[in-house]
Amino acid sequence: MPFYQMLCIATHVNEYRHIKELVRQTATHVLKEGGVVREIKYLGALSLPQRMRRHKAVHSVGDYWTLHFDTAPRTLRSLNAIMRRDPRVIRWTVLKLAEKVEDVAEEGQKARQKAASPPSVVLTECC
Repeated sequence: MPFYQMLCIATHVNEYRHIKELVRQTATHVLKEGGVVREIKYLGALSLPQRMRRHKAVHSVGDYWTLHFDTAPRTLRSLNAIMRRDPRVIRWTVLKLAEKVEDVAEEGQKARQKAASPPSVVLTECC
């Protein structure tokens, strides 16, 4: 199953019950479809880069959160439909990080090895 990251901006309300329910609903949908939720991270309430309009309302502040998960590509269609209909969601995007989680781990190992090895410098004489 491919490994995805979803970034979501939800409407900001002083009570966090609504965002908790939105995250729970999203994660439950992934799990019911046979997926695996790897990480849920709340990034906080931030002012939006510009006013955003969604569901006949204008927003200037949003609650940002991310969800890392593995699931089948067909599940993304139903997940997008849920996010589109939900009035708590201002914007969302889903990024495919890798075909498998192991691919992400391999890239991380390569980056660490590259950073740990000393740089090779070749000096040549000029003229």
